[in-house]
Amino acid sequence: MPSEEAALRLGVKVTTLYAYVSRGLLASHKEPGGRRSVFDLADIERLAGRQRGGRQVESRLATITTGVTQLRQDGPFYRGRRATELAIDMAFEEVAALLWQAEEEGDWGTPDLGVGECPLLDASDRMRWALVMCGATDPLRADLRPAAVNRAARRVIAALTDVVGEPPPSAGGSVARRLAHGLSGRDRGEGASLSAAAVDAALVLLADHELATSTVAVRIAASTRADLYDSLMAGFATMAGPLHGGASQRAYELLVSAERDGAARALNDALRWHNHLPGFGHVIYKERDPRFDALWELAAPLLSDARRDLFLEVIDMAAAADVPAPNCDLALAALSWGTGMPPDAGRTIFTIARIAGWTAHYQEELLERPLRFRARAIYSVATDANT
Repeated sequence: MPSEEAALRLGVKVTTLYAYVSRGLLASHKEPGGRRSVFDLADIERLAGRQRGGRQVESRLATITTGVTQLRQDGPFYRGRRATELAIDMAFEEVAALLWQAEEEGDWGTPDLGVGECPLLDASDRMRWALVMCGATDPLRADLRPAAVNRAARRVIAALTDVVGEPPPSAGGSVARRLAHGLSGRDRGEGASLSAAAVDAALVLLADHELATSTVAVRIAASTRADLYDSLMAGFATMAGPLHGGASQRAYELLVSAERDGAARALNDALRWHNHLPGFGHVIYKERDPRFDALWELAAPLLSDARRDLFLEVIDMAAAADVPAPNCDLALAALSWGTGMPPDAGRTIFTIARIAGWTAHYQEELLERPLRFRARAIYSVATDANT
């Protein structure tokens, strides 16, 4: 693995990693055909075990090697291509095909589920309903061949796109245009085009982020050879947590509070109740989330002058207080807030986008030995009956 990933696995800086090399704790190697230093995965895992106190616990917990996404400080790379550049050059459907290594994009039209109107009102419930119905109406849902999985994923994304809001006035159109209309109701003029372009960029930028919690859940389900629909449902369950899929909604609420009470009070209240500012900082990107700038550039023209100024005031005030830089959740919240989308629109966009990455990881996991995820617990007897 490259030095950046090795340092991330050990929880240290790259400079510390090379200090380990100079002290003989690690050996670095030249990348074949390149100039970068790379490290043996087994050596990194051994050193990580020593950092945990040297405890040897029997385990079959897998180390996941993936060719889907690589995380660097300049953002995620999908199949070796920078996501922030793909967000400018390619549509979401094309990026999904890239992640799936599909030869063609296929049909993204609205599927006829043949089960009547969705009875639920909440967007998250609507999406789960659509996913269940897609699986229930697929007579060959157990077909795990790549082409069949790709078709199923396109069907799921199309169904979820068209169930979350107001359907577009005419059939067809890209996933981004249909989703932008469904969430904001814009169907004419320049505003609709700008909104669709921003949503398309958001879908691309959020399509995958390596081994996020929900992605691991999908891979665990895939390791049992569950079909795609059930495996995606595992991802949905994990996405439901407010610390994962709901992060942009909390940032949206921060912006609403800033508009109502002023930026200073909104930031102070967020720190009082959450002990951090929603939409700021990232565990991977130590300096700045590159996805924020890429998405904010497209979202900014959609905001009114007053809202744009307020948004920048929030960022400047946070920076003056040495708060970590804004992340993509804040840009996604700005897009939702600035275009009149509902508070949970960010979660909706995030979920539909991530289905593309989940599907890629699902197919990759099918190539591994089944049931390879088996952690072991260290049993501890509680000494306090009230614990």
